[in-house]
Amino acid sequence: MTERVAHTRTPAFEARLKQRYAAERRFRVIGLSAIVFSLAVLAFLLVSMTINGIGGFQRSELTVPINFAEAGIAGDATTLSGRAGVSALETQGLPQVVDFYAEQALGSDGAEELAANAWREVAEAVVADPELLRGTTTFNLPASSALAAAMRGEGSPEDSQLASRLESEGKLARNFDFGFLQRSDATDPQQVGIWGALQGSMLTMFVTLLLAFPIGVMAALYLEEYAPKNRWTDLIEVSINNLAAVPSIIFGLLGLAVFLWIFPTYRSAPLIGGLTLALMTMPVIVISGRNAIKAVPPSIRDGALAIGASPVQVVFHHVLPLALPGILTGTIIGMARALGETAPLLMIGMRAFIATPPDGFTSPATVLPVQIFLWSDEVNQGFVERTSAAIIVLLVFLLLMNGLAIYLRNRFEKKW
Repeated sequence: MTERVAHTRTPAFEARLKQRYAAERRFRVIGLSAIVFSLAVLAFLLVSMTINGIGGFQRSELTVPINFAEAGIAGDATTLSGRAGVSALETQGLPQVVDFYAEQALGSDGAEELAANAWREVAEAVVADPELLRGTTTFNLPASSALAAAMRGEGSPEDSQLASRLESEGKLARNFDFGFLQRSDATDPQQVGIWGALQGSMLTMFVTLLLAFPIGVMAALYLEEYAPKNRWTDLIEVSINNLAAVPSIIFGLLGLAVFLWIFPTYRSAPLIGGLTLALMTMPVIVISGRNAIKAVPPSIRDGALAIGASPVQVVFHHVLPLALPGILTGTIIGMARALGETAPLLMIGMRAFIATPPDGFTSPATVLPVQIFLWSDEVNQGFVERTSAAIIVLLVFLLLMNGLAIYLRNRFEKKW
């Protein structure tokens, strides 16, 4: 019995069908390859950054025991409170005391390799706990950049011999540097920290979000729900779409020409940085907001109007809550772009050397991307490790910020 074949299954038809199936298989292979390649690049980036960044969270430290009672340093919680406590200890000769005990513990050549401001860490520890003055305390103090480089095998032969001797005696080691997350910028990679730049980024992002989110959402609502359909509205829509594609350096020039002209004394302040980045973020929020508002079914509006709701109640009680997840998605994208921007902030002077964390929105500050850019330009190998560690901090900050936004998006998401 012969198999019955439809008269349309001609050899030419079979050949075209075979080609179509082959094209679908090729498309699947190409798509899967693209995903695998992207994941491999991402994994390579994260692994290499983590390996290089681990060293950035460590620093070379010398072990120095100090007998405060014998040295004659005195004080209590009242006299050593605040910043005046460090000055009081300096007046009593704490820097010389630290040098004396460092020479006793490390030898004269080892004491010379103690970082210049190491005594300040001793003073801050005493201010935090004046009970240390009653006896002997062992401190792990930062070594000089030359000795740290010798530990990495990059120093001179003399420094390498000294580092080997101190390591063998247990007086020199690379320890986890908790102060990296608490200090600000410095000229010595052994004493730099990321807290000043991180605080500057948080203040700048807060100003950006405070301005860009409400203005962007209100603009999207007006254009989508209330604006008349005429050529002026079309012109505004085209302008907003073009603004989203403008290079970020242009917004930096705008901030330099407008905001610093209005507030000339607030150069490199988070307020000016936030205003500049808000201009850059707002078009992204407006475009995503309009798309989210368009996606709300018209039946929602019709049903609300049918039961007596006013147009304003329809928008704010029904349309906006349902569009909020999409708006927050656009906000995540815009804020993530703003967090990683460097060019516009360089234009408004946020590349200055800032050795103290900002006190407020008008204090001089820098931000994490600019700090990373400045450190990456240093020739000292110690700054290379610190740069990788700062990138890890920036990625963690970005993940936390996006995680909060995703939580809020899922929290307000409603399905129909």
